[in-house]
Amino acid sequence: MSNSLADDPLPEYDLDYSKSKPNRFAAQAENLVELDPQVATWLRGRATVKGVELGHLVNELLRRDIDLIEAVE
Repeated sequence: MSNSLADDPLPEYDLDYSKSKPNRFAAQAENLVELDPQVATWLRGRATVKGVELGHLVNELLRRDIDLIEAVE
């Protein structure tokens, strides 16, 4: 038995897109990285536990890696 009402969007999400415009900032996004789903899930979990944004956590981890690499070189 399917609960079709549960799958239907709420009335407040019935939006009018007739006046929408393309995102003018989309072309400026130079630093996009696609993460593996497992990595993204783990990072989101860690960010939640630490109470920080995902981007902050990723930058923190990458900075640590850079420091380790430069210390070895």
